[in-house]
Amino acid sequence: NVGYIITGIKVSKEIKVGDTITHVDRPCAEAIKGFEDVKPMVFAGIYPIENEDFEDLRDSLEKLQLNDASLVYEPESSAALGFGFRCGFLGMLHLEIIQERLSREFDQEVITTIPNVSYVAYMKKDPTAPVVINTPNDLPDVTVIDRIEEPYIEAQIITKPDYIGTIMKLCMEKRGVMTKQSYLTTERVELTFELPLAEIVFDFYDRLKSISRGYASFDYAPKD
Repeated sequence: NVGYIITGIKVSKEIKVGDTITHVDRPCAEAIKGFEDVKPMVFAGIYPIENEDFEDLRDSLEKLQLNDASLVYEPESSAALGFGFRCGFLGMLHLEIIQERLSREFDQEVITTIPNVSYVAYMKKDPTAPVVINTPNDLPDVTVIDRIEEPYIEAQIITKPDYIGTIMKLCMEKRGVMTKQSYLTTERVELTFELPLAEIVFDFYDRLKSISRGYASFDYAPKD
């Protein structure tokens, strides 16, 4: 299994950690289960400051992807910024790390667009073929849309009991629903919320730290 016996394989983008190695003469019946492709949660456009640096930026992203399979990207263009790439990240921290590595390791100073998330639109004509919406320009005419779905996360916040009220207010402002509250100790409480991912990719973490005076930790996992 790639990742167990050959961690340094770099033959093709089609070979990923978790792929099963077999023999052409004695193929295995089925691939080893338990590995899933990493799904980006936050998307942003990355553009070179100078248009002539586009190919250099592509090479830099290819090299970064060799040791960071969670980074995905595809070419895109903007009327204002020219040619660049739409990149997918695991979260805001991942985006910041990639931007810093581009600067430090490849001397690539880039312009990053405002992060957003992808929505899924289901059409009235064919509800079995959803359309992925990455930007407002991708949105079909509202008259042909049956419904639109957005990604949700399950968030765990650990804090002091003093800040429960203000944290609940913040999460409800962000369209969150509290699903669990449990006291870990007399001085620590864990709050669990279901939140739209789009509501936390901007200022949520900063506001959480501010209202809790730094006494709150935040972790989340994608739901659906």
